[in-house]
Amino acid sequence: MMRSRLQVCVLGLMMLWVHCENPSSLSGAYLDGDVNCAIMSSIHSRVIDLHKRTKPQPFVCSGAIYTIEEINNSTLLPGIKLGYEVCDPCASPTKALHCLEHLLAVNGSLPALMDYTDFRPPIKALLGEQYSELSIAMAKLLSLYLVPQVSCYSSSPVLSDKLRYPSFMRVIPSDIYQALALVKLMSHFSWNWVGVVYGDDDYGRAAFQSFMQQSEGKICADFEKVLPHYLDHVDIDKHIKEVAQTIRNSKAKVMLLILKPELVEKLFKEMIQTNTNKIWIASDAWSVHRYLMKMKDINKVGKIFGFSFSMGITPGFEDYLKNLRPTPGARNDFIEEYKQLRLNCSLSPSTCAVEDMLHTLLESMRSVNFTLDGKTYFFDENGDFADGYDLIMWKENNDERIIEVVGKFLLKNQKVEIFSQFQWLNNNISTSKCSDPCRPGTVKNQSEISCCYSCMECPEGKYTDEQDMWSNKGDHECSKFQEKYLEWTASYPIALLAATAIGLVLVLTSLIIFCVHRNTIVIKKADNTMSCFMLLGLTVSFVSVIMFIGKPNWHLCRAQQAVYGLGFTLCVSCILVKAFRTFLAFMAFDPHNQHRLKKLYKPLINLVLLTGGQGIILLFWLVFKSPFPDLKWPRTGMLKYIVCDEGTIVGFAVMHGYIALLAFICFFLAFKGRKVPNDFNDTGVIIFSMLIHLFVWLCFIPIYIDRNQTDQRHIVQASAILASNYGIIFCHFLPKCYIVLWELSENSRATILSRLSQQCRNMPS
Repeated sequence: MMRSRLQVCVLGLMMLWVHCENPSSLSGAYLDGDVNCAIMSSIHSRVIDLHKRTKPQPFVCSGAIYTIEEINNSTLLPGIKLGYEVCDPCASPTKALHCLEHLLAVNGSLPALMDYTDFRPPIKALLGEQYSELSIAMAKLLSLYLVPQVSCYSSSPVLSDKLRYPSFMRVIPSDIYQALALVKLMSHFSWNWVGVVYGDDDYGRAAFQSFMQQSEGKICADFEKVLPHYLDHVDIDKHIKEVAQTIRNSKAKVMLLILKPELVEKLFKEMIQTNTNKIWIASDAWSVHRYLMKMKDINKVGKIFGFSFSMGITPGFEDYLKNLRPTPGARNDFIEEYKQLRLNCSLSPSTCAVEDMLHTLLESMRSVNFTLDGKTYFFDENGDFADGYDLIMWKENNDERIIEVVGKFLLKNQKVEIFSQFQWLNNNISTSKCSDPCRPGTVKNQSEISCCYSCMECPEGKYTDEQDMWSNKGDHECSKFQEKYLEWTASYPIALLAATAIGLVLVLTSLIIFCVHRNTIVIKKADNTMSCFMLLGLTVSFVSVIMFIGKPNWHLCRAQQAVYGLGFTLCVSCILVKAFRTFLAFMAFDPHNQHRLKKLYKPLINLVLLTGGQGIILLFWLVFKSPFPDLKWPRTGMLKYIVCDEGTIVGFAVMHGYIALLAFICFFLAFKGRKVPNDFNDTGVIIFSMLIHLFVWLCFIPIYIDRNQTDQRHIVQASAILASNYGIIFCHFLPKCYIVLWELSENSRATILSRLSQQCRNMPS
């Protein structure tokens, strides 16, 4: 009703004078006036047997659609009588063109001219049509003559194209915005799984395409059904039943119907017969259709929402309807069968400069700007009114439905707003989703359809709200990371401490034995001084293992590598001095080279230089990029390991590489001097101990390089240190301790055999 007022007001501003000829039988209603306009309104819903038409025979219409039209024919323009001529296209584009041809005809025919500048048709503007399909057909023809066409219902987006339809205007927004409003409505109520039924016409196809484009994958269609309109009743009923069956079988609770009211009526009858209850979303084509609201058992179909163009209330309108009758001097064949609405729109005489606008009607209409009921209206660059929509709900009223405006959608903020008195809707409307929400601790496993998914246990780390938080598999919230390091009370650190303590006891025991029996030939041959330095290096190396236990800090991180590096280098340097001495003995067959090499044999100096080399390496490492405590996370689990980062892998590699080089030289010299005749030749134990060391550290390298073994790297390094230390103890010290304590004692095997032999000789024969 408000849109009809807008339509009339727009035309009232711009009407030009013309005298109407006597209307033919195509006109169902007319009123002769000084200024005449055409009204194209589908009073009837269809043309009988249109699809069977093979000759240009007259059209026969049937079936009422109960559309309400109104026009002001009394006081719109002071001093000018406004006339009208109404033609019913019966919802057919072909019949609409027939009507248009009649309305534009001069002296009974439509002339074909090279230049239509001076063409003066009987009507100066056209109101209608309500169906976009008809408006598109008429707008194509009217664009030739640039006769203004104003519609208050045709909302197809293609009509905004001013290159194709330059003379078309409308007092409503484009369906692009209706599609956006529908998407926003569905998102507001958490509907992402809907069924869609649309008509196989320009309006239905365009509206559906706009809806799918605006949804952007957020709203998905369980099914898409198309209902043809231009079929006989039998075929229509067949298609209706198929669509109804699809709706009943659908798991979607929400159905979007982009259809003409006649098809909605047939579909609802099927729903009522089968007691099918859904939530229905109405397109503007039927959202305010009164006849549907009065259908028998309409309350059984379920809740109905929709958008309508902003509506208003006209004072005195109801009284006017009760006393409705043709104006004196007018003919109206529709008034007995249909209801026609009229109302007044008062405008200042200065608003209409009729004669000045004689040749610029279309341009003047595009520039219309006026205020009605406190709102300002104007056409945008596409010839559309860009206002908004009322969100309506079909409220149950006894056995019928009535329209209740429960919210709005304004184009300026593109948001659905529910009025405060209807906020209860937010908690009382069923959701319609392809998949049920996943329970806490599970995550969506997306399917090919964007709205559908299956639920699976949340993978590790699904929830990460903060940097120091994480989640395990199946968790539904994130938790703080736990810090872990080699605690003193943990099992493995205890094992390391026990092994270290045993090693230190063996070192101390060996030192005591070597000191007590330093004058024995075994100890003397073993070079007691070098042995003592070896034990000192082993002690320092064992102590470094203790530094791997406990929460790392800057001092521990620096000390553990430096202490081990110096301690074990000292030990290997002593072995190298011993191996070099054996190698010199091997060189006896070459006295000249032996003499030259003997000049290099300075045990203490050699020891200082070799150990000092490692000291320089450690000094550069600690000064330029020393080890530091760091949190390491293996990208899985809730544990972050506090470990000592080496600072630079180069320093770490050079330190261990230097020790490995000394060990290899020991191995080489010992291997060369293995045939030296000596009762206590150490070449065998040197070879074996160095092989143990090299093998242990070769095994250590892959584990240390593997960044996924963050929690194991320092445990492995501590274990490797212990293995190398024990290799030297068992090869170099325990055998000599055994010889000193057992083989050279009074209880040795040789002594016992000597005593037995002596006793046998002393026995009487």
